[in-house]
Amino acid sequence: MMNIALPKGRLGERVYQILEEAGYPCPSIREENRKLVFENPQAGVRYFWVKPSDVAIYVERAAADIGIAGKDILLEYQPQVYELADLGVGKCRMCVAGKKGARESREQTLRVATKFPKIAKSYYSALSRDIDIIKLHGSIELAPLLGLSDVIVDIVETGKTLLENDLEVKETIVPISARLIANKVSYKFKYEEITRLCQRVDEQKKEAVQ
Repeated sequence: MMNIALPKGRLGERVYQILEEAGYPCPSIREENRKLVFENPQAGVRYFWVKPSDVAIYVERAAADIGIAGKDILLEYQPQVYELADLGVGKCRMCVAGKKGARESREQTLRVATKFPKIAKSYYSALSRDIDIIKLHGSIELAPLLGLSDVIVDIVETGKTLLENDLEVKETIVPISARLIANKVSYKFKYEEITRLCQRVDEQKKEAVQ
């Protein structure tokens, strides 16, 4: 049985559909219930729903053989896992954003509000820019509006929230999408099963494009 950690929410539902169409169905997962674990012995899979930011932890610590995590999570937490494939769903981008028309002064330390301090530090370190990280957990867009920060580093999908709050994207740091990851030990001992799953998913993606 292959244990697969799915992120809760729309992304997880889209990913499950990809896996289902690739030959790894589990009908009970579509039923109306509050279950968290779903099995299909015939397909050799066991799925479970996990908070998106926790998927990499479950995979890293071998509670799951494979899982689906956003590239943002992998960059921020740097878990010891193998990144096997870009599933091409959940696409967005990690950006620097700030007030429209506002310009940064390189003579002052830049105040950066973010949920992703490692990504922000890495980005500005490459630019040799001094920054003051302000770690927030929600409503990041509010920080520059109230003068708490000069800019924010956050995920941007459509940009609608920024537009409605008189903010704009200043720079794109990195594109983000859902990645298939594997536990390093599981990859060694379940190599054939995991490789077969990756191949089927890749074939299914190609068929969907045609």
